[in-house]
Amino acid sequence: MTMPVTTDQVATLRAYLAGDFDGHKRLFGQLDRAAAQTGYTALLTAAFFEAVDRRFAQSGTTAAVVEFVADVRARHLKEADELEPRVAERLILAILTDEDIDDLDTQTKIQTQIILLYALIADERLDDAGLDEFLVEARKLADEWTR
Repeated sequence: MTMPVTTDQVATLRAYLAGDFDGHKRLFGQLDRAAAQTGYTALLTAAFFEAVDRRFAQSGTTAAVVEFVADVRARHLKEADELEPRVAERLILAILTDEDIDDLDTQTKIQTQIILLYALIADERLDDAGLDEFLVEARKLADEWTR
């Protein structure tokens, strides 16, 4: 059985989460587009799921989510309109409460997830080994989803 998520896709997301945005852009440009639509998107979503679970599983109140999103907008974005707060909050709450997000288009979900994922991982201050461990877990979950 082959794994739907490739090593190149993991390396691409790893570069982004490590703050190597030029490396991420270069690696992303080299990904097979058809494979990335399934594998990379699944990896990104699984990583987002894992990061949200790690951050909010114990204290995932709506207030905590709202506070986190406001903090992300203040700390990580050049322009506040890069992240629509209600969409960001709904994506996080969908993991915690099964809120329906079917009305959101795929591109909006992906763009929002990638911004939030970076902030979630940055807040964890993972070393290289910790980041690798996180990505192993995300890849396992993504592979389960794409079987």
